[in-house]
Amino acid sequence: MHSFEYNTRQALIQGLSIQAGKLFADLYSNGSALESETALEAYKNLRRLLPMEVDYAGDNRHIGATAAHKATQGIA
Repeated sequence: MHSFEYNTRQALIQGLSIQAGKLFADLYSNGSALESETALEAYKNLRRLLPMEVDYAGDNRHIGATAAHKATQGIA
């Protein structure tokens, strides 16, 4: 089942990916290129651990993609 309500492992991964996304956004603005690149790779690897779903536009994305993306933009 692809719901954080029923899968605590996926919920933990989503939470970590949000944190890694926020760290990336901060390092991109205030850190070195190497630091931000490393944080971005951590974020991407965490996101890859989550299953895919079809979004409103019919595209396949990892579950929780909208919240995770907002974190990388400093929005969430």
